[in-house]
Amino acid sequence: MAGPPLEAAWHLVDAWPAPEWSCAVVHGIGGETVTRGDTSRVQRVASVSKPIAAWAVLVAVEEGTVALDDPVGQNGCTLAHLLSHAGGYPLEGAQPVGKPGIKRIYSNSGYDMIASHLEAASGIPFDEYLDDAVLSPLGMGSTSLRGSCAKDIWSSVDDLVALIGELRSPRLVARETWFAAVTPQFPHLAGIVPGIGPADPCPWGLGPEIRGHKSPHWTGSRNSAATFGHFGGIGAFLWVDPVADVGCVMLSETEFTEWGLAHWPAFSDAVLECLGR
Repeated sequence: MAGPPLEAAWHLVDAWPAPEWSCAVVHGIGGETVTRGDTSRVQRVASVSKPIAAWAVLVAVEEGTVALDDPVGQNGCTLAHLLSHAGGYPLEGAQPVGKPGIKRIYSNSGYDMIASHLEAASGIPFDEYLDDAVLSPLGMGSTSLRGSCAKDIWSSVDDLVALIGELRSPRLVARETWFAAVTPQFPHLAGIVPGIGPADPCPWGLGPEIRGHKSPHWTGSRNSAATFGHFGGIGAFLWVDPVADVGCVMLSETEFTEWGLAHWPAFSDAVLECLGR
């Protein structure tokens, strides 16, 4: 539906230079959901894949299959380092470019290493573990992994609304695990948010990016520093603001570099303003 109270936000969306998009806003104690566009449309979500994959790893941690302090990769690197892009690995490639815990270096390769580690520990292919641990329990029937867990999950807004529900009020992991996932890990590290620029510090959780005080940023100026989520270079984002008690997801296939910073923050601000946050 597209009625009150989000008319001003939807007005901005109607002007987006993206030919095909879908969007949902989730708010309130009952998780009221307001949508626009074809929310059943399935597409690759690019790096929005990472927090989905990370949630499966957190389930595995609680089951005792893996541990956050498991050594993975170069000396001193742990599963927690890789989940929070602090392992010293580059965007692509198996050779480290820094030591663990020194700098926030955004890494797809780190997530591929995470998937391999979980597969080895569990004896289950990562895509099956992901489905059993996260997708099936949340009813995300249109979501599937079709390659790297760093960037090749396909999903729909409808399914990602279910994920937002889990991120707002977890039932697959304990509250303590959720809190660790959505608060900064190795909090003082500087780094670069791809496509946006450097930040010092550059906070990241165990999968989700943390907004902190980054400027510029793909979320809005009204979003609290506690806002967490992820964006995908294909032209997609998902955020949850626990202070405002609002979640938002948008999928499109118009590359972020063409329009993201010009339109997404203003939309997020309009959503929060319309809801009185």
